[in-house]
Parts: sequence; structure tokens; C-alpha cells
Amino acid sequence: MKGSPEFNLKVKKALSLIKTAKYYDFFRTYIKEIKEISGFSQLRESEVAIWANMYTVADPVDAASFFIQKAYQMMEYLEGKLYYGGEAEKRSVERRVEFLEELRKRSNNKDVKKRCKEYIKRWREIPYP
Repeated sequence: MKGSPEFNLKVKKALSLIKTAKYYDFFRTYIKEIKEISGFSQLRESEVAIWANMYTVADPVDAASFFIQKAYQMMEYLEGKLYYGGEAEKRSVERRVEFLEELRKRSNNKDVKKRCKEYIKRWREIPYP
């Protein structure tokens, strides 16, 4: 992690949720760094990194699912698949929802379970062509 102390603390909370869901090994396989930026959060394929702003890491449940989505996109990039736009975005959102379902199942924290349920509903409502 590279960023302010507040950023690093929020990222650590998100990473702890990734561990709770048993996705940490997968995540570390495809992402080597999370860096704080002031612009748009994004996957940086050439750096095997996620650039994230404070807004992206504000909610640890949302941040964790964002990180997992980006890890799946990095995996597809490395496999030579089209990893952005249309069908690729749909696949990565499906992986994000799968992560949220697993986190909801494994977490003992009622607030985390509630947030997972809210985000699952929100992501499933997104229409794809």
C-alpha cells in the first residue's frame, strides 16, 4: 500500500474482509500494490496495481469488492482476454457479486452482512446489453 495513513488504514480494513472471504491468495496473485491517488480509481495493468482514491476505500465492503473486481480484470488481462467493456464488465461484476455473497456467508459481523446484501442487490440491478 502506498498512501496516507488514513488511506492505508481503510485499505487494511478492506483487505481483512478479503481474507475473511478466503479470497486473499487470489487477490495477491493478481495485484501487487494499491496506491492512493486523487483522480479516478482504476486498474493499472502495467504496474499490476490498483490506483484508488479515498472515496473508493471509504466503505471497506465496497472497497474489498472493488479490489476483487479489479483482480479478476487483471487475471483476464494476463490470460489475453478482453477485460474491459461490455461482456467483460459483466463478467467482472458477476465475480464482484460472488465475492460479496461469500463474504456475507463467512463474516460474523452483522453490519458487514447487511452491507453485502445491499451491494449485491445494487450490482444485480445493473442492466447489461
